[in-house]
Amino acid sequence: MKIQFLGHSCFLVEANGSRVIIDPFLTENPSAAVKANDIQVDAVLLTHGHFDHVGDALEIALANNCPIVANYEISMYFGSQGAKVAPMQLGGARTFDWGKVKLTIAFHGSGLELPDGSIINGGNPCGILLTMGDKTFYHAGDTALFGDMKLIGELHQIDAAALPIGDVFTMGPEDAYLAASWINAGQYIPIHYNTFEPIVQDANAWIAGLSERGLRGTALLPGEHIQL
Repeated sequence: MKIQFLGHSCFLVEANGSRVIIDPFLTENPSAAVKANDIQVDAVLLTHGHFDHVGDALEIALANNCPIVANYEISMYFGSQGAKVAPMQLGGARTFDWGKVKLTIAFHGSGLELPDGSIINGGNPCGILLTMGDKTFYHAGDTALFGDMKLIGELHQIDAAALPIGDVFTMGPEDAYLAASWINAGQYIPIHYNTFEPIVQDANAWIAGLSERGLRGTALLPGEHIQL
């Protein structure tokens, strides 16, 4: 499994010739590694409805004739916009030709922000357990620290996990250390930091803190990747 960080909370994940993108916030993100019209994928996966995660989901799904995989409310919204969708809900798993998705709890919001400034119900925010081949990547989404992260770690063999460290809108660095100790993944990637002024963090310092705790991680720059 190749996990490429594209900026903010967006990843391009590839295994066995298949590719999916998670939370494609590209066009409005000046630090994004690629442009939306360069993306070729088999599916678009979304953790929740906020603009910095939904981003270019519709455009990518339509251009690739591929489904948006998300909770029921987000799926129904994008279905009404002409996209193929694969609706799911918290705790459920769904198997596709390219792999398996299971949605986990995340503690956050999920309102879909429309161009006119209105907000509609985006259902429950989610984390994503993505299994492709024999590897599993846990994208925690935007979330506070919560105790059931221990259970997620106990029930699943997680090879890599992406955790928000930005604080303000999600858990900050200290809570993310505790989350990492509970999840017991093979390695960690910090996300949701430095894109906006309120969430500026030193990701390399966070990685050093992981090492001090006997855990392994990598602070990826947009465009960089790890191979599992």
